[in-house]
Amino acid sequence: MTKSVHLVPHSTSWKAAFDEQVPVIRHALGNNAVCIAHIGSTAIPGILAKPIIDILVEVADIDAVDEATPAMLEAGFEAKGEYGIPGRRYFRLTDGEGRRTHHVHVFEKGSHHAVRHVAFRDFMRAHPEMAQAYSDLKANLAEMPGPAYQDAKSAFVEEIQVIALKWVEVLER
Repeated sequence: MTKSVHLVPHSTSWKAAFDEQVPVIRHALGNNAVCIAHIGSTAIPGILAKPIIDILVEVADIDAVDEATPAMLEAGFEAKGEYGIPGRRYFRLTDGEGRRTHHVHVFEKGSHHAVRHVAFRDFMRAHPEMAQAYSDLKANLAEMPGPAYQDAKSAFVEEIQVIALKWVEVLER
């Protein structure tokens, strides 16, 4: 039987766990890394999250990331290629006990996927009532196995992403 999803209350240590990896990733990817951002639920204060730090890296040239993969491996990351999302390079980091600690999502600067991740995070930070609704939904779904949990919350996430992208568009005018 697949185990349920492990959610924990927000921790201020998550920002430090993100900050710790920024120079490591920047060193591995070099000048190709244009922007490195903390995304996902661990970047949204006050909500439940799996204690895994999601990192978004925007690069000038996505194909050049493949040449930098050996440096990411040397830094301890596992390379997973596109891992189901065309145009992405995905890396994972685990601790000494084999627990996943970081996910690194690399996209070309300005890609739809990069924009939607940041828009979702920023919208949730600016709208704590929506962030709380998301947290409550996650709590209600947490007993489901991982894949079922992801599927069950995806409609909410997709709906918020549409709203968040429109919200960002209005802010940028």
